[in-house]
Formats: sequence, C-alpha cells, structure tokens
Amino acid sequence: MKVVIQRVDSSSVSVSTEEIASINNGLLILWGVEVEDTIEDVNVLTEKILNLRIFSDEEGKMNKSVVDVGGSILLVSQFTLLADVSKGNRPSFIKSENPDNAKLLLKSAAKKFSKKVEVQEGEFGSFMKVELINDGPITILLEAKNGKLNF
Repeated sequence: MKVVIQRVDSSSVSVSTEEIASINNGLLILWGVEVEDTIEDVNVLTEKILNLRIFSDEEGKMNKSVVDVGGSILLVSQFTLLADVSKGNRPSFIKSENPDNAKLLLKSAAKKFSKKVEVQEGEFGSFMKVELINDGPITILLEAKNGKLNF
C-alpha cells in the first residue's frame, strides 16, 4: 500500500466538469492499493497519518497533526502509484489490487479517518481532475506491507 500525503491550503476533485469534493486546510491523500494489501495495512497507515505532526504550532514548528488543527482529509484513489516501469517505457499496473478489493480497503480508510476528522473522497474508478494549493509544500510518502510501515 502506498500513499502520498500533501499538506494543503485547499484541494478539490472534479469528475467531468462537476466538483464532487473539496476541503480547506488539511491533507490531500493519494492512496494506492497493491495486490495482497490488507486491513492491517490500512490501520497502520491511517493511524500514522492522523498523528503525523506536519502542521505548524504557534512557534512555527511542525508540531501539530491534522486532528490537532481541525483539518480535513481529501482521499483520492491512485492506482498509478503502483506503476512498474522496469521494462520498457509504458507503465505496468499489474501490482495494483483488483478494483473491488481496492475500493473496500479505501472505504475502510475513509471510515477510520472520519472518526477523527472530516473526510471528502474522490470517485473511485473515475477519471478525476485534482486541484490543490500546497502549503509548504509538505509532501510525505508512506508505504505499508504486512501491517507494518516500510521506510
């Protein structure tokens, strides 16, 4: 499981020309589900993300989490994070989980996040336009496998 976390002033997702989700002050999370990923991977990632201290405190130090600042999360499915470009020039997505399982795991992540912060979601399986205004920029990559974070 791979995620890209970006601290944003704002972010939105549109399908066709219709905006379907938007947030202010929070995290845009691009989430890729790999074959054999499990709910344990979701659990370890959601816990880490909710507690990441990547928002500034009163002294300007990154010392607060998205929960601490009352921020929101925009969660977007992103199977292309699992691209394999080791052969040729066209990416292979063979490592990506099948859509039904991936959607279930992504919904589990959204549910876990929603216990602590407001969550908006992209539309799974759709071609989306994602807009964001980075704050920092702060971008963090996380991976989990077998219920453990990989560094």
